[in-house]
Amino acid sequence: MSALVQHWGYLAVFLVAGLESLCLPFLPGETALLTAAALAPRLHLAIVAVIGAAAAGPIVGSAIGFAIGGWGGYRLLVRHGAKVHLGQSQVRVAHYLFRRHGGGIVFWSRFVPVLRSFAGLLAGANRMSTLPFLAFNAAGSVVWATAYGLAAYTVGTAFEDTSGWLALGIGGVAVLLLAAAGLVLHGQSRRLEARAEAAFPDPLPGYPGGSPL
Repeated sequence: MSALVQHWGYLAVFLVAGLESLCLPFLPGETALLTAAALAPRLHLAIVAVIGAAAAGPIVGSAIGFAIGGWGGYRLLVRHGAKVHLGQSQVRVAHYLFRRHGGGIVFWSRFVPVLRSFAGLLAGANRMSTLPFLAFNAAGSVVWATAYGLAAYTVGTAFEDTSGWLALGIGGVAVLLLAAAGLVLHGQSRRLEARAEAAFPDPLPGYPGGSPL
């Protein structure tokens, strides 16, 4: 990553962080930001521009994912969701969660590895309103890039010796948080289904009795 940032500078940060947010979780967008910020003085990069590139990438990448999810993601859920135990009831719950907490999900997903890669796609597939998505996606990206960028810039080149362990630590914490969230949702599944049924009493579009897609 150091070599990539050294040769491509701001463009490397923008592309890696942006493509990671476009359903490519194996790309190290967070590491690109941290590396560029830590090495900014040595590589003569302006930290403001590094942060700007790191924020702009996910804003664009997640927006594209949102458009793809809105265009084809929901259709895939309707046609093939039941094959992976995502029937109308589960889709209705997802709609309910994004309607009630979509802004928070999109904002905080920026700090969670893997989830940030699919947040835009999921928001689009679950029919989150466009303007709130764009606002919370931009806010989350800016806060994430600023917080992590300034932290790495302050630590400086010492970051190179700890970046691997830091990435593992962040990933481990994210896995624990996702597991805890999954357990909570599982325990509240019946209550969530009842609330979702009340919020969306009619059949969803594309399902039997619902409007056509």
